[in-house]
Amino acid sequence: MTPRTARLKQNILDKHHHDFRRDVELTFTPEELAVSTLDEWESIVLEKKCRAEKPVILTEENILFTRSVGHFKYDCLPAVLSGKRFGMFPANICADWERALSKGLLGLRDEAEASMTRYCRDATAQNFLCSAIRSIDAVLELASRYAEAAEAAGRSDLAIIIRHVPGKSPRSLHEALQSLKFMHSCLFLFSNHVGLGRFDQYILPYYRHDIEHNIFTETEAEELIQEFFISLNKDTDLYPGVQPGDNGQSLVLGGVDRSGKPVVNELTMLCMRASREVNMIDPKINLRIDKNTPHELLREAVKLTRRGLGFPQYCNDDVVIPALVKHGYSLEDARDYTVAACWEFIIPGRGMDVPNINGLAFPAAVDQAIRAKIGRGCFEELERAVATNIRTQVEDYIRLQKTDDFCPQPFYSVLMTSCLERGKDINHGGCDYYNYGIHGCGSANAADALAAVKQLVYDEKSVTPGELLDALWKNWEGHEDLRKHIMGSHLKVGNHSKLADEMLVKLFGWFADACESVGDNGRGGIIRPGTGTAMFYIYLADPNWTGSEPTVGATADGRKVGDFFASSLAPSPGAEVAGIIGVLQSFSQIDYSRICNGGPITVELSDTVFRNEEDLDKVAALISTFANIGCQQLQMNVLDTAVLEEARKHPELYRNLIVRVWGWSGYFVELAPKYQQHIINRNTYRL
Repeated sequence: MTPRTARLKQNILDKHHHDFRRDVELTFTPEELAVSTLDEWESIVLEKKCRAEKPVILTEENILFTRSVGHFKYDCLPAVLSGKRFGMFPANICADWERALSKGLLGLRDEAEASMTRYCRDATAQNFLCSAIRSIDAVLELASRYAEAAEAAGRSDLAIIIRHVPGKSPRSLHEALQSLKFMHSCLFLFSNHVGLGRFDQYILPYYRHDIEHNIFTETEAEELIQEFFISLNKDTDLYPGVQPGDNGQSLVLGGVDRSGKPVVNELTMLCMRASREVNMIDPKINLRIDKNTPHELLREAVKLTRRGLGFPQYCNDDVVIPALVKHGYSLEDARDYTVAACWEFIIPGRGMDVPNINGLAFPAAVDQAIRAKIGRGCFEELERAVATNIRTQVEDYIRLQKTDDFCPQPFYSVLMTSCLERGKDINHGGCDYYNYGIHGCGSANAADALAAVKQLVYDEKSVTPGELLDALWKNWEGHEDLRKHIMGSHLKVGNHSKLADEMLVKLFGWFADACESVGDNGRGGIIRPGTGTAMFYIYLADPNWTGSEPTVGATADGRKVGDFFASSLAPSPGAEVAGIIGVLQSFSQIDYSRICNGGPITVELSDTVFRNEEDLDKVAALISTFANIGCQQLQMNVLDTAVLEEARKHPELYRNLIVRVWGWSGYFVELAPKYQQHIINRNTYRL
């Protein structure tokens, strides 16, 4: 980085921008509180939030937007909200950034006005479109005040840019990044987990324009993109998540276009270099690859992995695209997929999928069946009980979801592909896809438990049903030898064990069966099963968890009460596995054509893996193996457990230590102790 961008980064790490913040209580007139529709209410709230923001022009910045309001408080709510129970607000989705940039907000406003004429007899459409226009005007008014502030601060160069965008189509890379930053930040005034989509595709025309017209050199353009990346780290503490850093600012690089043509380009490489130089938690990088991805691209990606940021996350197009098509997405849309927040596959601009309504608790489904059925019939009867438990969980989650309303979001709708044209909000028919996703949690632990029961109780008969149940009820007290035998067994997912892998495949098969049996999810969509866990690897192990997802005590894989589960697709914590290839082989057995909600194989690499340049080639070859054997998604974390332990003791010395948590990266010392401990406990591999 240049000295200027290094200073910008340090200012954010030192939180100097927090000095400009204050909390604001929004007040509403009786007329505003008397509105009859939620569309109008949401546009009023956005308008007030935009008006409450005071433009901040920070020294040396070339990309503007700094939150000046820490938290918004409401003094009262309108009657139209009374009695409503809202489900997920628009989150873990992605706008059609290419369209939003090319049209500009004024172009989108013109489109809304044209639709008002077309739907002049449709009161619902009229209300939505009026609210959309009001939202656009609120954002443009804030941009106008930013231009005035820039002029007053002696930055006429920035004033010229912000007077042009986001209202109009960008004329340069700088304007494109400023427009994106402004619209993205205004979305965050309402929503959380706002994805950045296929960044190297929709920004490429502006980059090439500036290079071809000698507006920027490649080095200068890279510095500007570095600044954009740095800016995404500025106000992340205001973006809600389970833990600091869980904010959904993910972007995707590479892949193919809607016709199937590979679209890796010079900006793909530049973005990975820029992320490597910036070395901050945002944006989270996802790289789309396939079995034909050049070694050179993978090697460049591994250089970023080596930084220890926990990304890029690798998504295998050869697996993902056919699975999306099988689940009802058009081929063109499937080819255009992006990643939502952590790993969920969605379609930018066209999808209002809710890919994380709950976590399917595999360990609970297995444990309940073992305690109820072990020794009472054959193993197949126990398996049928597991499948029934899985189906019951899925049906319960959907039943709860169907009781929810979905709040309209006029401004997010403006930025989607077809909402204005259709005269419909994002949550009420403006998009093409309304699917739900459920995470499949603790799959390795559950498969290991089934394998242990099958081997020891039913095949060898070396352990009686009563003995195993007694061990579970007593949390293995008095049965430590049996526990050690199970924990040390090779019958573990991650060893490419035939029995354990067979149980893993069956679990996901039953999960897919349950989701497919639901049919319509209540919104005209389907249920997508996934292989991720999100935070449920902690929640489901907590005996005091009060959520709708069932927890468990001690489990038949040798796990004790309160011990954590594996994060997404990873061997059970404490399991003895031979090496990383066995891990990939185990998880390659899953039928991903039926499991399309995403969820990565999670691998922790020792920092000794990257000793020299030759090791970069080895890791790149490992990623090729991941793609060639048919795995779906992969994330790699680089850890030194000794450093992590030191960071817990002396957090003030390790403020900038970054780790991958589940589908996102964060600063280790900012995480709650239980998340820190889970990361320290993970299996670490050497090549």
